Amino acid sequence: MSSTPSIPPRMRAARLYDLHDIRVEELDVPSVGEREVLVRTIACGICSGDVLPWYIRRKAPLIFGHEPVGVVARVGAQVRDVHVGDRVFAHHHAPCFQCRFCRRGHYSQCATWRRSKIVPGGLAEYFLVPEENLADLLRLPDQLAWEDGVLIEPTACVVKSLRRAAVRAGEAVVVVGLGIMGLLHLRLARAWGAHPLIGVDRLDARCRAAEHLDDVHALNPERDDVPKRVRELTEGYGADVVIVGPGSREALGLGIACAGPGARVILFTPLPPGEPFTIEPYHLYMNEISLIPSYSCGPLDTREALHWIERGVIRARHLPIQRFPLERVSEAVTAMARAEIIKAIVCFDPTLLADAS
Repeated sequence: MSSTPSIPPRMRAARLYDLHDIRVEELDVPSVGEREVLVRTIACGICSGDVLPWYIRRKAPLIFGHEPVGVVARVGAQVRDVHVGDRVFAHHHAPCFQCRFCRRGHYSQCATWRRSKIVPGGLAEYFLVPEENLADLLRLPDQLAWEDGVLIEPTACVVKSLRRAAVRAGEAVVVVGLGIMGLLHLRLARAWGAHPLIGVDRLDARCRAAEHLDDVHALNPERDDVPKRVRELTEGYGADVVIVGPGSREALGLGIACAGPGARVILFTPLPPGEPFTIEPYHLYMNEISLIPSYSCGPLDTREALHWIERGVIRARHLPIQRFPLERVSEAVTAMARAEIIKAIVCFDPTLLADAS
């Protein structure tokens, strides 16, 4: 008979009070109910949204982090399909599958999805997966690296974005913003058969990161007439799909300017609440350009994301990822916020940090 692993009563976690005020604090390890699962965190990514000032400040103070992977440490008495020792990814939101939004596939509009969360958050040594979140808990294949598992949630957001854009083989795709989400969009769009692929960013380092992917044309609006170059690269038509990553009027305006007739423009990040954007309906109407928001992801998206990661289309070793211990989480957030690095992962297992040295 196997014994339950020893679990300490207290743990460390990163609490964000403001973007530049993040403290590693001690708190109680969550107790486990009959239909809940406790996970020992191995690694957790820092999301682009975690470094978006207006967005994260609306939630503060909080134990942040929603891209965690770990090992199941304790299982409630009535949980049947999850076992101690399982390697897992847990999504911080999960839908009810029964409401009018779920029936239409709009999981992120489900009241249960919006209410659900892991406790206290992913940047803690242990986190609790409540019963409703078990609907989007995935086992990681043994051969998959922990850092690859961390990419499930961001990749799932890209899966949803490209699905809402209805990307088809042979279509020209422009990605505005070449942070981690932009790079993931390019990799997955290529796997879906899109061509040509065009990335846009004001930072040369990010343009170079995009160009590491074969057949990507990287443009910098500081020196390139981006809409003109997009037309030149698409036989004069413009893009069929534009993904606008940054949440700014400038980025959105540039994205629409790159769109050709019949194009779909994805609003991947919103503008701050109350900030308007001026649009010319005549231009959209006469060119039948669709402006489509894509918010977060659902359980079908996480499963498809894991599929692409397993196939090797998305892997952490192919991306500019930096690893940090929990003690340096504030440094990691600052570096991402300043665009000094593209993606940070906080590692709770010291062997991951040793592998990175």
